[in-house]
Amino acid sequence: MLERWTRTVVRYRVLVLVLWSAVIVVGLVAASSLSSLLSTSLAVPGTDSARANTILATHFGENVEGTFTVVVVFNRAPLAGLHVDEQHIAAAVATVPTARVLEQRAIGGVLYVGVGTRLDLLHATAQTPLLRHALASEGLSRALVTGPPALNFDLTPVLAGDLYRGEIIAVVVASLLLILVLGLCWAVAVPFLVAAATTSGAIAIVYLLAHYFLMVLYIPNVIELVALGLAIDYSLLMVHRFRTESALGAVSIDDAIVATMMTAGRTILLSGTTVAIGLVTLVLVPVPFVRSLGAAGLVVPIVALVAVLTLQPALLSLLGRRGVQPVFIGGLSTGRDVLTGAWSRVARAVLARPTIFVSSSLAALALVASFALWLQLTPGSVVAVPSNLESARAIDVVGNRVGTAFITPNQIVIDLGHAHLAGTTAMVKANLALATSMLHDPEIFATAIDTKAPFVDPTGRYEQILVIGRHEFGAEQSQQLATDLRTTYLKNSTFPRGTALLLAGPAAQGVDFLGTVYRWFPWIVALALVMAFLVLVRAFRSLALALMAVLLDLVSVAAVYGLLVVTFRDGVGSALLGTYRVSQIEGWVPVVVFAMLFGLSMDYEVFIVSRMREAWDRGRDNDGAITDGLARTGGVVSAAALILVGALSGLVVGHVAGLQELGVGLALGVVIDATIVRGLVVPGVMAMLGRWNWWLPDVVARLVYAQPSPLERRGARGEEGSQVVT
Repeated sequence: MLERWTRTVVRYRVLVLVLWSAVIVVGLVAASSLSSLLSTSLAVPGTDSARANTILATHFGENVEGTFTVVVVFNRAPLAGLHVDEQHIAAAVATVPTARVLEQRAIGGVLYVGVGTRLDLLHATAQTPLLRHALASEGLSRALVTGPPALNFDLTPVLAGDLYRGEIIAVVVASLLLILVLGLCWAVAVPFLVAAATTSGAIAIVYLLAHYFLMVLYIPNVIELVALGLAIDYSLLMVHRFRTESALGAVSIDDAIVATMMTAGRTILLSGTTVAIGLVTLVLVPVPFVRSLGAAGLVVPIVALVAVLTLQPALLSLLGRRGVQPVFIGGLSTGRDVLTGAWSRVARAVLARPTIFVSSSLAALALVASFALWLQLTPGSVVAVPSNLESARAIDVVGNRVGTAFITPNQIVIDLGHAHLAGTTAMVKANLALATSMLHDPEIFATAIDTKAPFVDPTGRYEQILVIGRHEFGAEQSQQLATDLRTTYLKNSTFPRGTALLLAGPAAQGVDFLGTVYRWFPWIVALALVMAFLVLVRAFRSLALALMAVLLDLVSVAAVYGLLVVTFRDGVGSALLGTYRVSQIEGWVPVVVFAMLFGLSMDYEVFIVSRMREAWDRGRDNDGAITDGLARTGGVVSAAALILVGALSGLVVGHVAGLQELGVGLALGVVIDATIVRGLVVPGVMAMLGRWNWWLPDVVARLVYAQPSPLERRGARGEEGSQVVT
């Protein structure tokens, strides 16, 4: 089937090129408009915080994620001056649809004004420049605007600039490595064309999805850089195999392309499937933020596979033999006997002492992974953002004078059950008792209550209490405070039976976000492992190799978690990398790192082990198959890994903490896999397993629709090993 498909693509190659050219144009147009559809919302439907936020939006006219904060430094101005500023701010706020002043306080030399809207985060973000312009028109040029919408607005151009720099780095690194491997030839352009098609196609699909589902602001940076690296990797491996097949002079170009697709093409299909497996599990998580990253990430390997199955053979048919032959500069893969090269020597060294190499490598990875015991999570941070942004400057002003918690207060929402109960004596006493009891908590800076708006809704059924803590919403102390408010203060309140008390605000939303994500995380891991194991059993026709692949993937991910702690909490290498130094890792990062790294790190093992399987099926013994596979793929796969690391470094050099953490995690994971796991552990374990590497019993083979692979008699291919009764 794959052969027939390939020959059809080659026959209609002009049509294929025209269609992909159209995809690239559509992708460029979509990319220019995508940012206006993206959000940073952490809302989790169905949770207590979501229900409380719905009440606030419906009955109080304020959406937690659509709330602005206006900050004006007044430096002990007379009260009359403050009153004038308040009037000007109110006039400016009136220009924003559905906006109104919720509260205003003069404290610590700062006039702090909360501005609520009924708008969701995406629509409130679009109103940020209008509010700033209105404030300036009212003579308040010194006023600073922050809050979730302003941060979302300010981060958009920062992310665009980070993406541009990241793409430049990725393209430069990829160009140098492609020339190093392939030499100076027309074939160097093929991976870039495949990458352009993959990136454009992925962006176009995400643009369509963003009209119907929440899509995260970070998505363009993640998918464009990952798509760039992944597509170049796949295309490079295809070009490398095509060069080998086309070197056989008696083979026609079409036959060489078919042979390439039947070998490297099949392996890439398997590799892309493993990448997709990890990401598809994220789509099952009932958290829009995580689900959107999973859906967008899933698009990348799917589009990459479509490009490999269509655009790649069309381009190879245009290149022919001359197109892959280097001129002036010869590549490392040109005219060399790989069986005597560096990777062949590495394989022989490991095969000579497999126990030592495996045990020492796993011990080193376990030591690194142990630092993950100190991993602390945060739903997000309002301080780990570029300090030059207006929204960040406002946070600094408030933080230095009164504390960042003023910007993200907790909101206790009280549903009394019936209208007009808010002003009754019993409810006022209960309200006051609750507010007073919380003041004894050292983590609470202040509480605010009243019997009129904005603390009571127009019907008198709903009330709210503001609770201002002492730390930003994502801090560990704020998370604990939100938990204590729910489990202690609200639970032990003196409101009558039938009163519902819910906690809203960024801290409560963050606690619900982390709680929901990590309730699902074990299921994500289990599902990914089972699905990948079944796919690899069929592909490798081996139980042992499939089990080894998924277990080593877990080892790699655990080591990456430890390195994230070392890098971002302890600051090791942070000065060199230019990363933030933070005590907590953003909660979505470990989950997405697992899902993406699960496939990316397994990518290279799939290529190498598949080549080993080819050698075994051709009659090589166990050691010979291991050496042959590693020697023939080691160099080009190493180059592919470095290209992917170069693409991922585009995330590291950015200015957003979460993306830095994701980039460092993925890049280090690929490096670990490309060196310790793939170069030392995999061949070492395979050397110890011997003939068991290639065993797939009939029963299992039938279950996965694969050809059985019998366990051969010991020594049948000249193997040395312990006596095993079969």
